[in-house]
Amino acid sequence: MASPSRREFLKRSAADAALLALLPGIARQVAASPLGIPIGSQTYPHRKRIADGDLAGLCRDLAALGVGSVELCSPAYEEFVSLADGKRTRKILEDHGLACPSAHFELEELRTRQPQAIAWAHDLGMTQMGTASLDGEVKDGTTTMDAVKRAADEYNRIGEAAAKAGMQQFLHDERFEMSKVDGRLTYEVLLELLDPKLVKMQFQMSAMRAVGDPVGYFTKYPGRFISMHLQGVDLNAPAPGSGPPGSGGRRAGVAVGKDSLDWAKIFAAARTGGVKNYFVEQSWDLTVQSVGYLKTLAA
Repeated sequence: MASPSRREFLKRSAADAALLALLPGIARQVAASPLGIPIGSQTYPHRKRIADGDLAGLCRDLAALGVGSVELCSPAYEEFVSLADGKRTRKILEDHGLACPSAHFELEELRTRQPQAIAWAHDLGMTQMGTASLDGEVKDGTTTMDAVKRAADEYNRIGEAAAKAGMQQFLHDERFEMSKVDGRLTYEVLLELLDPKLVKMQFQMSAMRAVGDPVGYFTKYPGRFISMHLQGVDLNAPAPGSGPPGSGGRRAGVAVGKDSLDWAKIFAAARTGGVKNYFVEQSWDLTVQSVGYLKTLAA
């Protein structure tokens, strides 16, 4: 019969062997977070919970899914006004193991109250500040080159002030960026007019039909993209406006990984693009499915 000390040694050896056997699987699970970056979630689709005072509950549920970072909207957004105390908000996030590297701000807020916006971002530990769209007049899907230049000049100045405060300004792609100017896509012209050091870009996957292929952008403009908003996009589905009568052309959302996109290819190109963060921006049910897929994606 083995002595007590030998029995303990054998038990420890067996436990160590079992742990070593698990390590490859653990390593694969860690590596499965695309780009080695924590999976993120933009909180705008879940804004009702924040407006109802349930930020802590939302953080708990996101962390349970496997989300490691969130992107907020500033208190200038009506549903986010309860987050005005940046230090308190940061503690709630950190109590649930979440980081907040980034947020969206209203353009008017950046024009008129940028120092206060920067102070709030600092309190939350952010390094990136962005806005959804620049404010240029669009009529029938087109704008003017003067309007694009004015918008770019203004946003470069905003980006310069942010840089002096240690923040990286970025631009999303919504209505103005999707317009046409002199026969070209406004988004492409802005990439030429915005200072690549002062303003990075945040690519919105659901804008692909209007803006184009993210892989092409990431490879053509290396280092210009700091983050992505992830939505499932089924390019084989009918285009907007072709839905049944009364639908308004809307299509039901689809989860990341249950669409027609080559996500491994997108993430590979995102390295070249300079992407530092990515945030699922979908309803709760689709967020659950999308995060589950991203946890299995080796990229």
